[in-house]
Amino acid sequence: MPNQPSKISVVPAGTDDYLIRPDPSDPRLTERVSGVDQSGAAVTTSVTVERALTIYLNTQEIVTAMTIGDYPDYLAIGYLLNQNMLQPDDVVTGVDYDEDLAVAVVRTERQTDYEEKMKKRVQTSGCAQGTVFGDLMEVIETAALPPAILRTSWLYALTHAINTTPSLYLEAGAIHGCVLAHEDRPLVYMEDVGRHNAVDKIAGWMFQNRVPAHDKIFYTTGRLTSEMVIKTVRMGIPILVSRSGFTAWGVELARKAGLTLIGRARGKRFVALAGEDRIVFDQDLATVAEESGKHRRKAAVNED
Repeated sequence: MPNQPSKISVVPAGTDDYLIRPDPSDPRLTERVSGVDQSGAAVTTSVTVERALTIYLNTQEIVTAMTIGDYPDYLAIGYLLNQNMLQPDDVVTGVDYDEDLAVAVVRTERQTDYEEKMKKRVQTSGCAQGTVFGDLMEVIETAALPPAILRTSWLYALTHAINTTPSLYLEAGAIHGCVLAHEDRPLVYMEDVGRHNAVDKIAGWMFQNRVPAHDKIFYTTGRLTSEMVIKTVRMGIPILVSRSGFTAWGVELARKAGLTLIGRARGKRFVALAGEDRIVFDQDLATVAEESGKHRRKAAVNED
């Protein structure tokens, strides 16, 4: 299979500080579709495109994921990392991506065989049929997340920057976004039809670029479920933030792992249900604006 670079739309850092951010004008990611509205009037709207991607680790087929199709190399590597099939010290000798076959093959120096592990898959609450494997609970039991702080001034600056960034989330909906940040600076913004895919893309990018996790903040537009907590802990990131809500198991696992878990982060509001000791309340709330009506309306139908 030819070793092809993934076809991506990288928006270079410039007037903003992102290293990678969404490009809603990329014609491969949305389609215009005609229909009618509630009054029967003709409308044309943007809809998100989803494609299948089959991920191999060396010669073994691992999973077929539904994805928007950007950054297949990062998605493949990140998925394998977050399923504990790749180790942080593994040497990846290449990622072969064939767009026509919709296949990504991650090749490693280490020989791999996960036939038994594949029998222990558990379907999660993640959209697009997220899965985790039984042994991933060991990640929570053995977690040793680094000390860190989260200033509320950073949190409000981050959420404002993310909410005003052009994205598929705002353009077409039916998609989740995840952002890797350092203090008040968003670094990498990935989107996908499944929130777990967006997480995996960031994990893959961090692995490929050898980016440390100890001083990072992870933001998601989706729910704070057990899967999101496990993946964030697996990545070694100490702080997880969402504009959406929590599940009880997600909160329980975050507390066990020592992860700071913040949800319902909208405008000047947020709720922390784990790791509150990392939060430094340094922002005058009188100076914080509520989020725009456009973002609230889009989010209301986009956070499942």
